[in-house]
Parts: sequence; C-alpha cells; structure tokens
Amino acid sequence: MEPQTLVQIPLPPPAAFTAPAHCADGHTHALADCRHEHSHVLDSKTHGGGYAHAATRAIFCSRCRLQRWLDVEAALAMAQADVGMIPRPAALEIQRRAVLPAMDLERIAEGVTRTGHSLMPLLHALQDACSPEAREFIHYGATTQDIQDTAQSLELRDVLDTLDEALDGLLARLATLADRHRHSVMVARTHSIPALPTTFGLKVAGWIDELLRHRDRLRQARQRVLVVQLFGGVGTMAAFGPKAMPLLEAFARRLGLDVPLAGWHVARDRVAEFVSTLAMMTATLARAADEIRTLNRWEIGEVEVGWSEHQIGSSTMPHKRNPEGCEQVVVMARLAKAQVALALDAMILEHERDYRGTRLEWCAVADVSHYALMATSLLTDTVAGLTVNAAAMERNARAFSDSICMEAFVFEMAGKLGKSSAYEIIFELTQACQRDRVPIREAVEADPRVLAAVGEGRLARLFEPQAHLGMAATIVDGVLGEVGHRR
Repeated sequence: MEPQTLVQIPLPPPAAFTAPAHCADGHTHALADCRHEHSHVLDSKTHGGGYAHAATRAIFCSRCRLQRWLDVEAALAMAQADVGMIPRPAALEIQRRAVLPAMDLERIAEGVTRTGHSLMPLLHALQDACSPEAREFIHYGATTQDIQDTAQSLELRDVLDTLDEALDGLLARLATLADRHRHSVMVARTHSIPALPTTFGLKVAGWIDELLRHRDRLRQARQRVLVVQLFGGVGTMAAFGPKAMPLLEAFARRLGLDVPLAGWHVARDRVAEFVSTLAMMTATLARAADEIRTLNRWEIGEVEVGWSEHQIGSSTMPHKRNPEGCEQVVVMARLAKAQVALALDAMILEHERDYRGTRLEWCAVADVSHYALMATSLLTDTVAGLTVNAAAMERNARAFSDSICMEAFVFEMAGKLGKSSAYEIIFELTQACQRDRVPIREAVEADPRVLAAVGEGRLARLFEPQAHLGMAATIVDGVLGEVGHRR
C-alpha cells in the first residue's frame, strides 16, 4: 500500500511572527511561541457552543475517529475469519487489541507527521499490540480508503440517528404551535408588503411541511449513503481472492451497513447527497428562524423570542433584547451551504483513486453535521421560548384590512361583473388611494360601481379579515396529520 505523501509547505521564518499575542494565561509572547489550542471557532471554549453541538463533537472527536478506524479493522478481521480467510484466533486477538486507550496517541500523531500517511501509524500501533501471529493478518487485503470510507459511513449513521431524533423533537414543538394558533388571524405578507389574511398556524404548518420532506430525504438517503467500502487498491478486490464477495457481505453485516454494487473510492455522490441534504434542511430552519426574527421586530410585535435575566443584548444599549438565536440559525445555514460546494468538488476525481476528494470530505461532512444539528437545537430552543402575540396579529390584520381584503371584493363583484372587470375597478381604486393618500375603505364604500355589485349589507363583512381565511384550518389539519400530532 503506497503512503499518501503530504506536500510540505515552507513556513516563514520565526522572525516573521513577532507580533505580541495575549493568551488565556495572561502572558504576552510572540506568536511563534504560542502553543495554545482551539484556534478554530468550532473548538473555541468561549464561542464554540454557538457553532457545534455536543453530539456532533462526540461523533467527530479526533480520538473517536481513530477508534472508529480500529473498529472497522476489527470488523474486517472478524469478517475474514467468518469466511475462512484468516484464522479466528488471530481475528479475535485483533478485535481485542483494537482499543485506542491502550495505544500511544502522541506516537501515532508523530508517525502521521513523519510518514505523511493518515492510517499506517495507527496500524503500526495495532501491530505492536498484537502477537507476531496475529499482526500478519491486520488490514489483510484492504486499502486505507476502505477503512476510512467505511468509518465515515458509521459517522454519517450516527449523525443521521442524532438528527432524526432532534428533528422529531422540533417538529413536535412546531406542531403544538401550529395547532394552538390554527385560528390566529394575521397579515400575510408577500414581497414584505401586506397581502391577504392568513393564520399563524398556517405559517407554521408551512415550515413543518417543508421539514417533513427533509425528514423523508434523510431517511431515504440511508440506503444509498450508509454502505461499506471494501474493494481494495483499485476496486477489483483482487487481494481477497475467490472469497471476496462473501467477505463483503460478512463485513457489512458485522457493521450494520449496506453492501454497494461496486467500489466508490472516486464515486462520491453518496457523501455529496448527505452534505447537500443537511444543508437544504438547515436552510429551511433558517427560513423559519428569520421569519421569527422579522415578526419579533417592535414595529410588528407579533411574536417575542424568549429572554432570561442573565442575557445581555448590547454592551451600550441596555434596553436591547436581540434575537441572536434566530440570527445564529441563519449563520449556520450559510456555513452549511458553503460545505455543499466542497462536497460537489469532491465528486470530480481522477481514475481509480484520488485523495483530493476525501480530504475535502473530512472537513465538509463534519462541518455540515455540526451546523445542521446546531441549527436544529437553536430553533427548537427558540420555539420553546416563543411568545405569540395573537392580539397584536389580529390588531395588525385589522389595521391593514382595507388592503388585505381587496381580493375578497374582486371575487364578490365577479359574480355580477366578471373577474377581469371587477379587478380593474378595485385596481383603479386602490392605486388611486395609495397615490393620493386616501383611505381605501372610504373610497370603496363611496364608489357606485362597487355598491352596485356588492350591496351595502355585504360591505362590512367583506372588510373582516377573519372571513377570508379560506382552507387555512383544513390545511393545518392535513399537515398535523402527517406529523402524527393529536389534538
């Protein structure tokens, strides 16, 4: 197996790094002397909590990743024993010794730096832990990417399991919100301008409906994404001999993964699907969060995000209660979107092996998982602490009733005049009112064409936003039925 050589990039001389740096220990020193960790915001002890969830930190922990590689090596040995390819005592010993805490992690890290190979130093540590007989059967016939891709599939499974539970929790909270406000009338806005009456319950049902499709996508992706990789150096499985296909089945069975039809060392659509689907879901979370942020504005005041006595909105404006949780969900979505480009770039590879894609995936898969689960957690917390001001919603709807009920006038008049003629009359009236700053209701109630088509007895009712909610409640019921919500 050829080691993957790392390109050595020359660093500037230490003299170039002479700017003073202040670390947590209070000392001032040159950057060249700094040995403090957590240089990425994801790993920051002070700010990382807004970017990565504890669950994904555990999944993608560097020690956990190495242990997962060892787990795959152990599963390979046991599967090879299952099909009679290697002695079972050797496989059992490999399984027993494939435990990271018993190994020298610093020596492994030094070995990766020295050899430029991501796996061999770990294999050497496992070989050193085994007897001379067993060590000969470690990593028998596999290539590095077989182990690492299979381990990544296990990581993806852990992420999907965690996200599935988190998404169900969010959907349950949203379903309760939609049910509670199925009749809470409010202004529907298109292009940010008041449009027609709607209900807050229907708005939330729209978020739920979109998230349900993402849940379906994530569940359907499992059969395509969660597969083993065990096809040898160039995908022929030649090193495994005639027992190659039974071995593949046994290997997958031991790990609880599916069997692909062919090797996917350079066919990275599975990983791109995972990254893209998580990014899409996170974008939906951001749409909902941003809507809450907008409705939380004081000049709208239809919802209010939760706040605790310990929170601070501004260092200079003491009255501020900023919807930073909502904003952070949008940040997560934008960061998740950036990972999709990396995942798509990782699909364009050469021949039978190309590590440029794998190394991109190591970043993209972990990062999109952090961002998606963090966004889910943030939005769940936001919804849990949300106060819905139904009175303000209705008040705003009544304040704009002149405008948002105009569609109802068009279709009321259409019975006598036809839809196009009725629309032209109302269009003329409403545009003139906006130009001349005249109340629409005043102009409509004084127009003889409207009175002739509507009649005075219907005018007041047509200006009631509550009367024009259409099938909103029925649509909410349909969505809640898909969630499994029961009133």
